[in-house]
Amino acid sequence: MANEKTGIRSMAGALVLGAVGKVMGLIDIPLRALQKIGGQGGMAAFFLLPNMAVFLVFVLIPFVINFIYSMTGGAQIFLDKRPFVGLDQYRQIFSCTNYLDPNSCIQDGFWTAAGNTALFVVIQVALMIVVSLITAVILNREIIGRSFWRAVFFFPVLLSPVVVGLIWRWILQRQGLLNYITYELFGAEQFNWLTDRTTAFAATIGVSIWAHMGFYTLILLAGLQAIPKDLYEAAEMDGTSHGRVFWRITLPLLMPNLIVVLVLALIRAVQVFDEVFVLTGGGPGTSTMYLIQYIYEKGFASELRDPGLAAAASILMGAVLVVLTLMQMAASRRNEKKGER
Repeated sequence: MANEKTGIRSMAGALVLGAVGKVMGLIDIPLRALQKIGGQGGMAAFFLLPNMAVFLVFVLIPFVINFIYSMTGGAQIFLDKRPFVGLDQYRQIFSCTNYLDPNSCIQDGFWTAAGNTALFVVIQVALMIVVSLITAVILNREIIGRSFWRAVFFFPVLLSPVVVGLIWRWILQRQGLLNYITYELFGAEQFNWLTDRTTAFAATIGVSIWAHMGFYTLILLAGLQAIPKDLYEAAEMDGTSHGRVFWRITLPLLMPNLIVVLVLALIRAVQVFDEVFVLTGGGPGTSTMYLIQYIYEKGFASELRDPGLAAAASILMGAVLVVLTLMQMAASRRNEKKGER
């Protein structure tokens, strides 16, 4: 009985392999012809064509359309109904007597959002790197339940930003969990953390760090695990202090990972929107209004919408992201050259 089953499986396998071989043979005929005509370069172009088509349809064409929108005016959506205004949208954005004072600008909303974004990026990225580094160093040690804690810290990364915003709004609102705990344990008065300008801004930073630090911790943890243990053993034999080991061994060897984390955190922080929009809606006032939300509201949600101005703002923000990406590439190449030396 067993021999019969084995024979049937062998026959089925042979039939499947034969069918696959015939199909691959048919596919091979035009590919060989293409290779003869275009050579290896032609084959590479053939396999890259689907990706390039996707890039053209979903990236390049929308970028061109967005740039054209930035040179038109009015509140209409369709381009044929929008007057051409040239660089007027950009002139409006940069028409300021003092760039540090948004009230002196024609488009004060843009500069308010840009200032909020800049402050958010500086504080959030600095704290993100510090917290992620400390967490990675701790999780790299021999602690009880290390795998469990690694999963716990990475879990928020798997959540949707909207879910993150809803969870923390439920915790921080006036009738939320935090006020309930502080009132029951300490008798403190209820405080709406999301209606005070300072605490709302701090809440957006804290929630963003909580939601994304697991990703950066994972990158740093991989870098820590790649450091040879022989170096630590040699330092221990020499009686080197833990602080000196960290500054002289761990940090220099972890620098390539830290640079990647820095640039990725900068790019993500500049594009912050989802969880903040759900958490505070940009309020109170405009204290947590960041660039992406400004672009969204100016282009779609506001009654006085101006798609051209929103497009111009997005082009400027895209230029900042390109600069950050070039910084990452330059830093990576510099580290590679140092490693080769």
